Amino acid sequence: MPLNFTKHFFMVPTEFKLSNNIGCSWKVTVKVMNGRVTVDQGWATYAAVHQIKIGYMVTFKLLTPDTLKVIIFDKDGIEVVNKCWKHDEAFTTKE
Repeated sequence: MPLNFTKHFFMVPTEFKLSNNIGCSWKVTVKVMNGRVTVDQGWATYAAVHQIKIGYMVTFKLLTPDTLKVIIFDKDGIEVVNKCWKHDEAFTTKE
C-alpha cells in the first residue's frame, strides 16, 4: 500500500482485521518498510485460503482505525466470494 495510506492514522497500527462482504474476518500484521505499508504475518495464509492468484485485484477500504474491508476480483473483474468455513480449515490440524 502506498505510504500516503498512513495519512489516515496518527500512528499506523501493527495489526489490522481484514473483513469481507460475508462477515468473515482475519487478522494480519502490518509494518512500514521502504516507504510502504506492508501486510506481513497472516497475509500468505489469507491469500492461500481466499485463493488469490496473480492477475487478481484486491481492494482495501478503511472501515475503522484497525479494520479494512477486503474485496477480491478475479482476472475477469468478477468478485470472488469464499465461505467462512475455509478460514477455520486453514488452522485445523488433522490427527
